[in-house]
Amino acid sequence: MAYNAKREELEASAAALFDVVTSGKVKFAVNQTYPLSETAQAHRDLEARKTTGSTVLLP
Repeated sequence: MAYNAKREELEASAAALFDVVTSGKVKFAVNQTYPLSETAQAHRDLEARKTTGSTVLLP
């Protein structure tokens, strides 16, 4: 587990992560999305193990 002692290190690490993700080198599956208004249902589905991969709430 990495530890960032200073805020600047945290920001640099986050920037590096987002650079890799936005470049397309890292791919991840978003298997389901829910509108923000259905957050309670999203939680129920997560708790009931009805989801796989990433779940995204949309504004």
